[in-house]
Amino acid sequence: MQLIGMMDSPYVRRVAISLAVLGLPFEHRSVSVFRQFDEFAKINPVVKAPTFIEDDGTQLVDSTLILDHLDHKVAPARRLMPEDPKARLQALRIIGFALAATEKVMQNVYERNLRPAERQHEPWVERVQTQMHAAFGILEELIAGKAGWLCGDRLMQPDITLAVAWRFTQFMLGEIVDPARYPALAAFSARAEALPEFVATPLE
Repeated sequence: MQLIGMMDSPYVRRVAISLAVLGLPFEHRSVSVFRQFDEFAKINPVVKAPTFIEDDGTQLVDSTLILDHLDHKVAPARRLMPEDPKARLQALRIIGFALAATEKVMQNVYERNLRPAERQHEPWVERVQTQMHAAFGILEELIAGKAGWLCGDRLMQPDITLAVAWRFTQFMLGEIVDPARYPALAAFSARAEALPEFVATPLE
């Protein structure tokens, strides 16, 4: 199995950490969709990270679809998504808002870093940041006061995705998203980032 993409992508990183937690061996190929576009296009002409290549050559794109596939490579008791419908619904709720926050961070970064300054649209940036803070506000309320992990006594996909989203946000927009505003999220992410699977998969 191969995972293609840079670890500075939260989508690539959530897959890599999940692979490690599941104990599934894989080869990571650190190819940038920006700096190595042509090289990436030879692997996947859509040039989308993460790209996942199964042992039989099948390619998957989109981190959520890749993670669903990986979850079904292990026994139900080891899967990173809960089997119980109620617990699964809660897990999907957390993952959804974490991915929404990540999307808004990405949009902010693209507007600031890729678009020329004279073409940047401030009302759009303000809107995106408002949406981002709304998502983090909901997540802060959802996890405040929770001890342990979010879906039981072991690390699961909501934990991974939420921690990765927060770390990426701090890496890219630390001057905009003050950890003091979201103390539960900051503490939760710090605890997750101390785990071996996270330490071994740092942002590049």
